[in-house]
Amino acid sequence: MRGESNRQETMLSLWTPEQRVPADHPLRKIKALADRELKRLSPVFDAMYSHTGRPSVPPERVLKALLLMALYSIRSERQLCEQLDYNLLFRWFLDMNQIEESFDATVFCKNRQRLLAHEVGKLFFDGVVKRAQGGGLISADHFTVDSTLIEAWASLKSFRRKDTSETNRDEDDPGNATVNFHGEKRRNETHQSTTDPESRLYRKGPGKEAKLYYAGHALMENRHGLLLDISVTPADTKSQWTSAEQMLKRQAKKRRRPETLGGDKGYDTKGFIGMLQKRQIAPHIAANDNRPGGSAVTKQIRKRKGYAISQRVRKRIEEIFGWMKTIGGLRKTRHKGRARTQLAAEIVGTAYNLLRIAKLKPDLGMVSG
Repeated sequence: MRGESNRQETMLSLWTPEQRVPADHPLRKIKALADRELKRLSPVFDAMYSHTGRPSVPPERVLKALLLMALYSIRSERQLCEQLDYNLLFRWFLDMNQIEESFDATVFCKNRQRLLAHEVGKLFFDGVVKRAQGGGLISADHFTVDSTLIEAWASLKSFRRKDTSETNRDEDDPGNATVNFHGEKRRNETHQSTTDPESRLYRKGPGKEAKLYYAGHALMENRHGLLLDISVTPADTKSQWTSAEQMLKRQAKKRRRPETLGGDKGYDTKGFIGMLQKRQIAPHIAANDNRPGGSAVTKQIRKRKGYAISQRVRKRIEEIFGWMKTIGGLRKTRHKGRARTQLAAEIVGTAYNLLRIAKLKPDLGMVSG
C-alpha cells in the first residue's frame, strides 16, 4: 500500500534529542569523556565569570561546540551555529533541548579571551591526557616528537616592510590592491605581516614557495599514539628543537620521564642529541649521514632492537598531523596570533585524543576518579 505524506503538524511532542541519538553512536562515548573533564574544570569556569549580570552561554557548551567543529570538519563558527538550528545530534551533544534557540557566533569571539586568560584549552587537554594515563593507555617510557607547518590566516600581500606602510603598491583597487614585489628581498628581519604580525615567512624546502606560517610541534606516546603535548611557535629553523625540549620539561614536571625519544632526521643535531643525553633519554632519532660531520646518533644506538621499533612507531605521529589538518581543520588556522592558534591546536588535539580513547577504552568515560 502506498504511503502518503501527513502534512498535519503534531500539536504535542514528547520526545527529546536524547531519544533520537542511537545508543551505539560513537559520539556518546566522546561526550561522556568530555563531560567528565569539563565537570572537573567547573571551579575554573566559576573564576572566569562575574557572579552578577545576565547569564552567558555556559563555557562547557562553548568548548564542546569547538570539539564538534574539529570532529565534523565544520569550517566556521557561524556555520556551526546555523547547523544547531536543525542538527539534533549537535544539540544533544551540547545539552540543548529541541526548542532552545541557537546562540550567536559572536559568543566564541567574546569568550575566547576568557579561555586564553585562564589557559582553559591547556587544562582541558591535560585533563584528557591524565585520564588516559589513569586508564593505562599511555606509555611513560617511549615518546616521539615531530613538527609541522600551519598556514597563517594572512596573505603575502600583507607582508610589508616594517619601516614603511606602503611600497610598490598600485592602488587601482583599494580593497584588493595589486602589490608588486619584483626585485624586493623580503625577510622576516625587515618585513612582517600587517594582518598577523606573529606569523613568519617560511619555505618548506628547496623549490617550494614561501608562505606565512606557524610551526606546530607535537609529543606522542608510542603505546597507542596519543598526544601528550602540542605547541605552536613562530616558524623558524630552530623552533622544533627548542619546543621539543620545552615539552619534555613539562612532561618531567608531571613525572613522565621517557627512556627513549623518536624523531625524524631534522632532530639529528649535536645540540639536540646532547640535550637528550643530559636528560638520560636514548636518542632514537633517524640518522642523517649526509649532514656535515655525519650523524650525531651513534652506531651503538642504531644497532639496538628498540631503535628499529622506535623508527617504525614514530611514523604514527604523521597520522596525527594528517587527522588534525584534514579533519580538524588545522591545515590553515582561522585565527590571528600565536595564542589563538595555540588554543585552536589544543582543542583539535583534545578532540583527537577523545576520539582515540573512545575507540581504545569506551568505558573510560564512565569510570569514576
